Amino acid sequence: MKREIKHIGILGAGLVGALLSIYLRKRGYKVSLYEKRDDMRKASSDSGRSINLALSRRGIKALEDIGVIKEVEEIMLPMEGRMMHSQDGELTFQPYGKEGQYINSVSRGNLNKILLSKAEAEGVEIKFEHACKSVDLEGTSVTFETSGTEKTMQFDLLFGSDGAFSKMRQAMVKTDRYNYEQYYIPHGYKELTIPATENGDFAIAPNALHIWPRGQYMLIALPNLDKSFTCTLFFPFEGQPSFESLQTPQQVLNFFRNTFPDSLPHLKNIQEEYFQNPTSSLVTVKCEPWVKDNCVLIGDAAHAIVPFYGQGMNAGFEDCYELNQLLNNHQDDWEKTLIDYQILRKKDGDAIADLALHNFVEMRDLVADEKFLIQKKIEAKLHEQYPKKWIPLYSMVTFSDLRYSEAYEIGKKQQTIMDEVMQRPDILEDWESIDLESIVQKLEG
Repeated sequence: MKREIKHIGILGAGLVGALLSIYLRKRGYKVSLYEKRDDMRKASSDSGRSINLALSRRGIKALEDIGVIKEVEEIMLPMEGRMMHSQDGELTFQPYGKEGQYINSVSRGNLNKILLSKAEAEGVEIKFEHACKSVDLEGTSVTFETSGTEKTMQFDLLFGSDGAFSKMRQAMVKTDRYNYEQYYIPHGYKELTIPATENGDFAIAPNALHIWPRGQYMLIALPNLDKSFTCTLFFPFEGQPSFESLQTPQQVLNFFRNTFPDSLPHLKNIQEEYFQNPTSSLVTVKCEPWVKDNCVLIGDAAHAIVPFYGQGMNAGFEDCYELNQLLNNHQDDWEKTLIDYQILRKKDGDAIADLALHNFVEMRDLVADEKFLIQKKIEAKLHEQYPKKWIPLYSMVTFSDLRYSEAYEIGKKQQTIMDEVMQRPDILEDWESIDLESIVQKLEG
């Protein structure tokens, strides 16, 4: 690096920024964490985005590493599989794994509060209501607006963990030979609520991620500690039907009655919530390089992804975990660390971005397809008989430490083989007679 690293600045006190600050403070650095919003621990709302998150292996590993997993476990609700809701109300439970694996529903706001309190306890300086106005990459300095005035702060090293619309990345994009790509899917999302029953219990099964797949759109629901569910409608912005086409409370009611009929008795305030709650967009961001001078991108600022693999937070937490491992390996030589960090994580960031886009198609469409369900049964049988040779892609991504990029490549090879298997004309009637050993041999070949 150009100078000795003593004081590190971090833009954005969201989940990744807060976690990163703890890691760096534990290493003995002076760490200053800046956030444009006020302190969510004192505010009435949490983060402005209440969408539930799915915490899995990669994220848990980082939380264990910094010593907060016990506090986090108190806000985790395990989900052992997908509960599929057909249009006629039939339920099908698809477990995540034969070994009883599960992912965890967590509140973004509650998790963020735990991490901020831990950061403060470790000695991180947290500055709220500091909006980043500009970043000087060469000077490693930031101009903030706070209390109506502007001030500029300089650091030895600066991290941008300021999300999908990162100010630091905006500064990098303006530099020479910077590669940047963003892609919005034609769908947005809107949150709705299934409240607890009058008896104070969950209205639907709490141990599952509920999905109502309907081809070009879907509804999902994740459980909350107060026995409610946060539902998210993923829906096209335009077309028929779409957010644009549903203009009146009656139209919304009719649409849900026809499309998600078994959800409607539980969505007590749907006509009000639908029009009161914002409609948000979904973007994928890829960029390179992640390091310019002494400025570094991390989390969504480096690789924003759509939420359909439940890996956005987990990928950001893994960035922090792997960065800390590299600092261990290189004995805090930042120059070597950041070179390796970018090489290692850029490839994985691109892989999980592509996987998340693909999983949207699977969740909204394929999970209701008979042929797809047969394929999943074959893959489950393969994993049961050859647990070390055939691991389902979802398990590799969600329940293992395998790099995203490696899981993606293995998954593509598996899918090519399965595409061939599924071409058999008798596959729907006679799938149990398939020679599993020959499939495994193809994968190893």
